Amino acid sequence: MSAEATNPEARSEARPELRRRGRTRLDLRRLGRAALLGPTSRDRLPDAIGHVAEAHRAHHPDADLSILRRAYVLAESSHRGQMRKSGEPYITHPLAVTLILAELGAETTTLTASLLHDTVEDTEVTLDQVREEFGDEVCFIVDGVTKVEKIDYGAAAEPETFRKMLVATGNDVRVMSIKLADRLHNMRTLGVMRPEKQARIAKVTRDVLIPLAERLGVQALKTELEDLVFAILHPEEYEHTRALIAAHAGERDPLPAIAESVRAVLREAGIHAEVLVRPRHFVSVHRISRKRGELRGSDFGRLLILVGENADCYGVLGELHTCFTPVVSEFKDFIAVPKFNLYQSLHTAFATSDGHVAEVIVRTRQMHRVAEAGVVALGNPYATAAATAAAAASGATAGSAEACADPYEERVDPTRPGWLSRLLDWQQSAPDPDTFWSVLRAELAQDREITVFRADGGAPATISLPGGASCIDAAYAQYGEAAHGCIGARVNGRLTSLTSRLSDGDTVQLLLAHDASSGPSADWLEHAHTPAARIAIGSWLKAHPDGAAATTTAVARAPLSVVGARGGGGNAVADLPDATVRLAGCCTPVPPDAVAGFVVRGGAVTVHRVQCAAVAQMRSLGRTSVAVHWRATADCRVTLLAESFGRPHLLADLTEAIAREGVEVVSATVEPPVEQRVRHSYTLQLPDATGLPALMRAMRDVPGVYDVSRA
Repeated sequence: MSAEATNPEARSEARPELRRRGRTRLDLRRLGRAALLGPTSRDRLPDAIGHVAEAHRAHHPDADLSILRRAYVLAESSHRGQMRKSGEPYITHPLAVTLILAELGAETTTLTASLLHDTVEDTEVTLDQVREEFGDEVCFIVDGVTKVEKIDYGAAAEPETFRKMLVATGNDVRVMSIKLADRLHNMRTLGVMRPEKQARIAKVTRDVLIPLAERLGVQALKTELEDLVFAILHPEEYEHTRALIAAHAGERDPLPAIAESVRAVLREAGIHAEVLVRPRHFVSVHRISRKRGELRGSDFGRLLILVGENADCYGVLGELHTCFTPVVSEFKDFIAVPKFNLYQSLHTAFATSDGHVAEVIVRTRQMHRVAEAGVVALGNPYATAAATAAAAASGATAGSAEACADPYEERVDPTRPGWLSRLLDWQQSAPDPDTFWSVLRAELAQDREITVFRADGGAPATISLPGGASCIDAAYAQYGEAAHGCIGARVNGRLTSLTSRLSDGDTVQLLLAHDASSGPSADWLEHAHTPAARIAIGSWLKAHPDGAAATTTAVARAPLSVVGARGGGGNAVADLPDATVRLAGCCTPVPPDAVAGFVVRGGAVTVHRVQCAAVAQMRSLGRTSVAVHWRATADCRVTLLAESFGRPHLLADLTEAIAREGVEVVSATVEPPVEQRVRHSYTLQLPDATGLPALMRAMRDVPGVYDVSRA
């Protein structure tokens, strides 16, 4: 039951400019009188819901309205005698909420549940009665809305408020659709409440419901809620914005003339399109004025171009950029890359010959419906094509046609967006309410989402992440707590650090250590953006305080070296009697490499591979060239570089892998780690040069090693 509802006329007279353009306002007093008179004859709909029926049929011409009539009769009879604080019959509230949803295109089941959404909470009607009369689907939604209505919106209860809302929304997004419409009607009729209570309700709407409306894509509700909250919480800035809009209303608006020019261009190009001037709402004008300072006439609205097909959107874009001067920085393609909340459109802007800049939105009519109504436009998330066809054939009502599970059991909405799934996955594991609340608000503040692809071909093939996410976020999204052992990543085939930010469309391969002692470092928290990653890392660090200190970035230190006793030229022989032969450390040639020898100081001969850069340098210095050949023996000496991610016991594992191949370590150098990457240099004595490829493969197979190459 809405305790905040007040006089609607008072609100309308106080804020007439907040009325949504093009929306017919109901005379709630007239509807209230109709409600008090009781239902009309059973052969037609009651007059009180005539507006609802008209709006519903505009979106669903074949809808069976009999279930709406039955729902209205039950709601009216159960609420009879109850009054709102404004003095209106209470039935006017569910009627107004249902009309809001009907105008957005909600399907019949949602409207039925909307009419009944307060009956179980505020009257003697039970859930069993609702289920028996209207079916499981309506019962489930009414039950979900009832649970959300019971939430305490006090400041201390904010974390639990959001938990309950997330669960209810995840089970069926239609629950939150009804709650948003319910809050919008209450905000419209908030005028006679005490100022402090208005402010409290407005703050909860701003912090809780507007972010959810944005995430669910219900822009029509979100923008009006923003304006109403703006008027209450920022009255001075609101009045300033209202004055700007009022002053603009008295001036010549350039947008209609620009719209006519666009229509002429599209007609000539043979593109059938509807070109509309779309005024900005109050908060949008306020944001533009803060961004640009002094506003011009074209800043108070945008052009909306509606077409039939996706290809027509790009055709319109081409004509606009050809016939006008485009503002390149304003172009955004949300059709090829939709926003996380289902939004699709092309955004662009162009300058006219008289200096005006017109912002343009291009979309199909279906995109427009989804942009305005978001998840409401998706209809029943549980309906299948077969069930819909069967219902149409049998003439069954919406309530009986849609089967559902036990309404008291939790279920999963198949249309649940990725961001909501992520929040539901981690919300139960949040260590405390404060962490839950702070991380959640940061998540909801994200205004875009990216999709990255898994390089391993696993399922699911894609991972959805908030904008600005790093490889650390991708690791925890893919592996959960197993990501504690992540030691690196390849992005688009290139090795990168875990802290690297990801872009939309990147392909990510995450590398895990097999050592159970591996764990995240404290600096991972600075680069983790998703709640799942931050909570998992924080929990591990709290449980392993010593491990956290040990895995942090090491301070600079001298390279670690291990040197054996052997040296010399291996099995290389120079055509210079009694000369000492040395294999060059820069390229470490081995049989059967093509080699060249040069006499250096002291009469020694240094042997290089012919591809070595030092060969050209020796020749330019005039060093004496000496022919070199390999002995018949197969043993050789070679220097290998191993690049890896830092982890405990890595040096020991690499040395063991080398020993298993029967190779002797002459010397080894380990450089200090940089961004968790370590470079190892090994000079090795091989008993047989043909074993070199197998040795390099064995070293690459050591967990954490991502590359092994000749020096």
